[in-house]
Amino acid sequence: MKRVTNKFMEFHRDKFTDSFEKNTEILDKLIIAESKKLKNIIAGYITRLKKKSSDNLIL
Repeated sequence: MKRVTNKFMEFHRDKFTDSFEKNTEILDKLIIAESKKLKNIIAGYITRLKKKSSDNLIL
C-alpha cells in the first residue's frame, strides 16, 4: 500500500490535502477501486504524509 501511495504522491502531490474526506474524493476521480477499504487506507496514508510534511515546514 505504501508503494502505491508513494506513486500517487509522486505524480499528484499538489492535488491532495491534509483532509481525509477531500483525499477520498480525489481518489474517486483518480482510481477505479472496487474496495472502499483499500481506497480509505490509501487516503489515510496520504493524509498522514501531508500532515507530517506540513508539520515539518512549520518547524
